[in-house]
Amino acid sequence: MNETTQLPPLPDRLSVDARSPHHVAAVFEHDIGIRLNGKELVNVEEYCISEGWVKVPAGKTVDRKGHPLLIKLKGQVEAFYR
Repeated sequence: MNETTQLPPLPDRLSVDARSPHHVAAVFEHDIGIRLNGKELVNVEEYCISEGWVKVPAGKTVDRKGHPLLIKLKGQVEAFYR
């Protein structure tokens, strides 16, 4: 990575879904990672650091609109750039 590249700050709450008000497209131009209780997760759809939760898909289950059903996992959340 180039040292002169300025990365946007990671928000307290972020969602992968572009329809969400918590979606920040500038952050997704870079590779980000999420840790929950020290374990890195790769399938996080949404997170909130201050409230201490992440939402991950519940298997292959989808709702009637075809979007994955999400379950909320609680713990210490860390977001970082890779």
